[in-house]
Amino acid sequence: MNTESFWNEDTPIYSGGYTYPSGDDGLVGGQGEDHITLNIPNFPTIRPRWKYGEEEILKELSDYISGTYNQHYSAGTDRVQTLDLIEACGDGESFCRSNILKYASRYDKKGTARRDIMKILHYAVLLLHFNDKNAQRETYPQ
Repeated sequence: MNTESFWNEDTPIYSGGYTYPSGDDGLVGGQGEDHITLNIPNFPTIRPRWKYGEEEILKELSDYISGTYNQHYSAGTDRVQTLDLIEACGDGESFCRSNILKYASRYDKKGTARRDIMKILHYAVLLLHFNDKNAQRETYPQ
């Protein structure tokens, strides 16, 4: 079996194969067909080239958004939220855009600057969702 490897300067890529001592090309250890382990010495860890703590901020935003589903934004076990009704009326994008403006205009005026930013970012994510959904409808009519 070919054990040749190729490394690109920008992205480490390993291609090649391994022949098990038994000659079997199957996976050992009963880990299933969808499990592959490559033991490549000194394989570099690929990290985003972010320098302003974006990874931590995105984690915090994700946690914040998850928390909103346990708050008053949820209508209980039926999983219908007020935003679903607003979207059904065709106002999802404008509602999100308006809330971005609302929280941006009151930024740090109530002593909750960080929370205001989280709300802006959450509504920006929702705006992106509705923008994409509406663009898809316009591109692919049913």
